Amino acid sequence: MSPPTNFPLFLAPMAGVTDSVFRQICKRYGADVLTTEFVSADGILHRNERTAEYVDFDPTIERPLGVQLFGGDPEKMAAAARAVLDWKQPDFIDLNFGCPVNKVVAKNGGSALLRDCPLLERVATAVVRAVAANAPGVPVTAKIRLGWDHESINAPRVARLLEAVGIRRLAVHGRTRAQSYSGEADWERIAEVVDALNIPVIGNGDLASAADVARRRAAIPRLGGVMIGRAAMSAPWIFSQTKTFLATGEILPPPSLETRWALIREHCRLNALRWRRGGERAAMSGMRARLMAYTRGMDGSRALREKLAHVVSLAELDDIAAAHLRQTAAAAI
Repeated sequence: MSPPTNFPLFLAPMAGVTDSVFRQICKRYGADVLTTEFVSADGILHRNERTAEYVDFDPTIERPLGVQLFGGDPEKMAAAARAVLDWKQPDFIDLNFGCPVNKVVAKNGGSALLRDCPLLERVATAVVRAVAANAPGVPVTAKIRLGWDHESINAPRVARLLEAVGIRRLAVHGRTRAQSYSGEADWERIAEVVDALNIPVIGNGDLASAADVARRRAAIPRLGGVMIGRAAMSAPWIFSQTKTFLATGEILPPPSLETRWALIREHCRLNALRWRRGGERAAMSGMRARLMAYTRGMDGSRALREKLAHVVSLAELDDIAAAHLRQTAAAAI
């Protein structure tokens, strides 16, 4: 599987965040590889409205793109892979063996399978075989964590197992399931996985700046790329900053405040156009968490968040943005 660059930058799949609109924004800023929010095998097989939204994408903008599946039933996962290949024609199928969220783990999905390697192997094998039979050439990839908890770190073992059954690329988040998103990502453990495999390994965890990416790349020469998640929520331009820094050593400044507000407005406008339930008001309500992330680093961010927590329309957003731009300009005089 040829990467789009010799060191590709991946946008991490994040539930409730990486919908089609946000993926397009990150692609515009330089993300190389995109993946949908994770979707359950049952959701794919039932083709319900919510699942259709999760896997919807613009093929003219969002490729290469993978659909990420989760589940603990090998037959259902294989059937879901076949169905989504026929339904959406993604560039790859990604298996989620890393999600720490209780509602996923309770269904024997995500990182729950790190405690049951035989079942994880059966799931991966079933999907690899189903994809090979129905769409030869479409790779199956996977994402894992270091293990269930600190006492049961098994990422190298799981990684070798996945490579052996035909997984073509592996993303590793440098935390255990027990850590969730607390503590620090352990990149030494990620390096152990890199050393154990012949397939590309993508590192994920605590990449908040271009300098972070450069440091990890220098420390792990065989690293196959990085996956950026939470940092992109507040600063999707991290991808372009990273590419410039890796190529030239130059640290690009963040976009101007005016550009940032224009991006926020565009994100909300496009989201409102795509929203299928409740129109603009519901769309803006659904964007509030995203708006909170965008205010990070802005002057007066606390007051901004208080206002944005109640925003219900694009017009109201425009008023908040205009007032903030005026206040910031006045403070600079």
